[in-house]
Amino acid sequence: MNRTWWKEAVIYQIYPRSFMDSNGDGIGDLRGITDRLDYLKYLGIDVIWMSPVYKSPNDDNGYDISDYQAIMDEFGTMEDFDELLAKAHEKGIKIVMDLVVNHTSDEHRWFLESRKSKENEYRDYYIWREGKGENMPPNNWGSCFGGSAWQYDEKTSMYYLHLFSRKQPDLNWDNPEVRSNVFNMMTWWCEKGIDGFRMDVISMISKTPDMPDGEVNGLYGDYGPYCVHGPNVHRYLQEMNEKVLSKYNIMTVGETPGVTTKLAMQYAGEDTHELNMVFQFEHVEGDGKYGKWTDERLPLTTLKRTLSRWQTELYGKAWNSLFWNNHDQPRAVSRFGDDRPQYRKTSAKMLATCLHMMQGSPYIYQGEELGMTNYPFESPADFRDIESINAYREWCESGRVPHDIFWPCITWKSRDNARTPMQWDDTEQAGFTSGTPWISVNPNYREINAKAETADKDSVFHYYKKLIALRKENPVMVYGKYELLWEESEELFVYTRTLEQESLLVVCNFTEKEVPFTLPEQFVGMPCLISNLENNYEKQDLTLRPYEAFVLRK
Repeated sequence: MNRTWWKEAVIYQIYPRSFMDSNGDGIGDLRGITDRLDYLKYLGIDVIWMSPVYKSPNDDNGYDISDYQAIMDEFGTMEDFDELLAKAHEKGIKIVMDLVVNHTSDEHRWFLESRKSKENEYRDYYIWREGKGENMPPNNWGSCFGGSAWQYDEKTSMYYLHLFSRKQPDLNWDNPEVRSNVFNMMTWWCEKGIDGFRMDVISMISKTPDMPDGEVNGLYGDYGPYCVHGPNVHRYLQEMNEKVLSKYNIMTVGETPGVTTKLAMQYAGEDTHELNMVFQFEHVEGDGKYGKWTDERLPLTTLKRTLSRWQTELYGKAWNSLFWNNHDQPRAVSRFGDDRPQYRKTSAKMLATCLHMMQGSPYIYQGEELGMTNYPFESPADFRDIESINAYREWCESGRVPHDIFWPCITWKSRDNARTPMQWDDTEQAGFTSGTPWISVNPNYREINAKAETADKDSVFHYYKKLIALRKENPVMVYGKYELLWEESEELFVYTRTLEQESLLVVCNFTEKEVPFTLPEQFVGMPCLISNLENNYEKQDLTLRPYEAFVLRK
């Protein structure tokens, strides 16, 4: 297995709008990130992945880009970006940009031209189709954010495709000029000195040309078989690699909804010349009652089987990316752990142990290292996320599902849970802003904040700091082979990692129950590498307390 810097890196995701506001307008910005680099250096991370900071009308919080080579006004200037990049590099921290090239904003210059006429030179930069008839879109596909995936445009009496918001028209990657323009833009950023790209929904850039109706699921047809892992996606990524990626020592990770282990080996195989790794979503999807919306947890056996399959099937063939949450997912401790005050800290450390001891590159989402929790939403007016707002309208206001039944589902999984401001201290607005924040601060910031946790050696923060340090000292954590034990247990997640003569035993109690556990013979009397509770791990027969986690080294 090839050893590289990005395999050994720990990545920290920043959602700039919610990280740190330097000028009091209630919106996080680039200078705010620069001001907090020492905090991230102290934590020990190697790479910052920033959600988009490009110029955008913000229909989807920056994932609708109107200019790829300019900075969003609220976030600052290109000079602010250059200063952030330089200061991060001085501290040994790399910067990975979010690359959103499945779609642009409808305010991007290319689209403004494209919609002018059928003869415009930019017309073919996007996907335009005739309707089936009067007020009938080209097919029955639904968009990810609700409604049809097609928007009628009166100027030319045709429809354009948008798999997300109607203000996010999909680019036509079959047009070589589109690809050339995208590759030139990527090269421009690489020449500026950035250290890689996280590629938004990159598995969706190639569409099946005939675009038939999809199988109806809910109100609309499923576009998945025709737009995800499409016919030319690997050819286009190989071209991207040849023209741009291979020329720089950078890190690439593709967001690939619908990916399987077999497909991941094509996208990120050691010798496929596409990407370094992909994000898979099996462990955070597929549990919905109403589309993606649910308040039910995955059974632990299902979670273990999913994560273990990725660990074993990719080993030696492709690289894993490891995460519990991100800007599109609810808070990890609320979803997979236990955010009640008596268990929050212990279960947050348990989840960190379980993830960081696996094979692959760990991603920490801002505030995860503090054990930040989901927000206690009280009404739909609390939401800022277009997906949550549209879902409430489509499921509740339409009368399809009563509010009392749907509310626990949407509040548990809303993307806004991850987007509340970073909790820096116990002053007003959690030290995030001196103004009014664009989205409400979680009221528990007086108990959960960076100032308190950096001062407390027993905090969730210091546990993450220790895990990151251990990873740098123990190649077995990075490169060791994974084996699942206790496969049928609904309480314990137990596995080993082995590299040459060294082995780790990782044991995590995912419940609030006390659970008996017998150590495997070869680990009896072995030293404890890390644990979230005090215990005597030299005995063979143990009783694990609620959310207890430990790692033994042989």
